[in-house]
Amino acid sequence: MSDPGFWNDSQQAQQTSQQLARLKEDVEIWESLNTRIEDAETLLEMAEEEGDSSLHDEIKTELSCLGKELDKVEFKIMLSGEHDRNNAILEIHSGAGGTEAQDWAEMLLRMYLRWCESKGYQTQSLDTIPGEEAGIKSTTIIVKGEYAYGYLKAEVGVHRLVRISPFDSGHRRHTSFASVFVYPDIEDDIEIEINDQDIRVDTFRSGGPGGQHVNVTDSAVRITHISTGIVVQCQNERSQHRNREMAMKVLRARLYEYELEKQNEEMAKLQGEKRDIAFGNQIRSYVFHPYRMVKDLRTNVEMGDVDRVMDGYLDPFIEAWLLNSSSKNND
Repeated sequence: MSDPGFWNDSQQAQQTSQQLARLKEDVEIWESLNTRIEDAETLLEMAEEEGDSSLHDEIKTELSCLGKELDKVEFKIMLSGEHDRNNAILEIHSGAGGTEAQDWAEMLLRMYLRWCESKGYQTQSLDTIPGEEAGIKSTTIIVKGEYAYGYLKAEVGVHRLVRISPFDSGHRRHTSFASVFVYPDIEDDIEIEINDQDIRVDTFRSGGPGGQHVNVTDSAVRITHISTGIVVQCQNERSQHRNREMAMKVLRARLYEYELEKQNEEMAKLQGEKRDIAFGNQIRSYVFHPYRMVKDLRTNVEMGDVDRVMDGYLDPFIEAWLLNSSSKNND
């Protein structure tokens, strides 16, 4: 950063500055913990020398606080993947079942938005396709905040809902499915080359609620990557240029994940191991009837307070999955 030409490339300079800030934060946390441990040791020596038992309670309180802080640090160590610190691109797609599944997809969107709010993360909607009667067919949002991808990658898979349908006049029990996909928001220095001849760009008029700027011009953009068949679209920005820019961002992230999946599959073949494919696998059940329970099928973590989960309390599920994944990797 002391190089005279450091700020010539403002984008690269900003990324370097952000990296420095993160590293400084890591060091400061560790130095603070170390200082507090030394202070506690000094306090303990004073208590023993002076025979002052009243200091013992103060020491116990401080050690308890230190233990909790250390747990947080150790937990963050598990989020040490190459892109765990990145923003996340989250997609939700309703499964078969029409209105039931579309309503469930919208319920999941609300759950994740509440979780993001509780973490202080910012969210930006890129594209939402509303359902015919209720709910949504699909949605794509960007979650902005440190470790957003590291946490949300635990949510990839199929989520199942069991409830008495509010759309069924016979009040029968229905099972609905929705898929969740999460990709890291890839920085510009990641080499994902997209040539114009590799993609097809279509424009169309935005649909759904949105005020005077919707259904006026062909501002919505759909991009198809021809060789992989990956399709992304964005219609929530007001200009076609901005929609194309955001759609390309999502496409780059999807292509990066696609290449990463291919590499992992090839490595698994070479090692002769079976690999768990997260996409398409049911990971969690949300039962509203005949009993109330949310259960993660990967870690067996259960919560009876369904309303709290639907209000965004996902930490027990996410943390358990990360701990389980970390232990598998260590093995």
